[in-house]
Amino acid sequence: MNAEITEIAALAPGRTAVITGGASGIGLAAARRFCAAGMNVVIADLEGTALDAAATAVSQAAGGADRVLAVACDVARPGDLVALADAAYARFGDVSFLMNNAGVGANPGKPWQNLDAWKALIDVNLWGVVHGVQAFAERMLAQAMPAIIVNTGSKQGITTPPGNLAYNVSKSALKTYTEGLAHALRNEPGAAVSAHLLIPGFTFTGMSGGTTTKAPGAWTGEQVVDFMLQSLARGDFYILCPDNETDRRTDERRMAWAVGDIIENRPALSRWHPDYGGAFAEFLKG
Repeated sequence: MNAEITEIAALAPGRTAVITGGASGIGLAAARRFCAAGMNVVIADLEGTALDAAATAVSQAAGGADRVLAVACDVARPGDLVALADAAYARFGDVSFLMNNAGVGANPGKPWQNLDAWKALIDVNLWGVVHGVQAFAERMLAQAMPAIIVNTGSKQGITTPPGNLAYNVSKSALKTYTEGLAHALRNEPGAAVSAHLLIPGFTFTGMSGGTTTKAPGAWTGEQVVDFMLQSLARGDFYILCPDNETDRRTDERRMAWAVGDIIENRPALSRWHPDYGGAFAEFLKG
């Protein structure tokens, strides 16, 4: 068992982790890790062969099919999350770790295009997390035992680079929501539940452009989970992951420049504005 897990009461053997988007990528890596550490694991994802295969793989790796439950779930539907919570508590009687990890990345296009596609993306990436918190938080608080909620965000929700505006909007809103969730839990009398924002870097997952080959610059889902556990052991709220291309200092400078657009009254997204390219390059060096 990893030292990072043994240091976290919410991840003790016999307790239960629920992971949405658990059939691939970071979610599947987390499911494997938690089950191997002696936890019960509920893997939630869209119905299909990927969900079934994930549950089988996690069960076989941990040698404990009795500790793994697969639940078909569309996080865009609030009723599915309530049913997921009901199934988890009926089977294991406890949820100590909720990972709202399900996400989609298909690009709906320009701000004035494809309204239904915009709504579909935000329904998963933002509302799917809200649905998860609504379904689980009160029950987790009522347990009066250490518990953790991790919401999977993105650096694109902070620096908001051009390319997929809908995705950026969903992850930017998720950042704000998770910050408010952490504050609300911190001020809830007697609460033993904390919230954290996972901010992966370039990661090889099922959303990696459909490719089956990991790019050299990408981290694996397992590396992200390792970093997440180290951060949770320290009590970090912002779990800002590097990758093989970008170190933390570069991330920090990019984020500082983004906030500086407001402070310095620069054009929106000035990092990509032709008049500010040189200034940003010098800022990044400094």
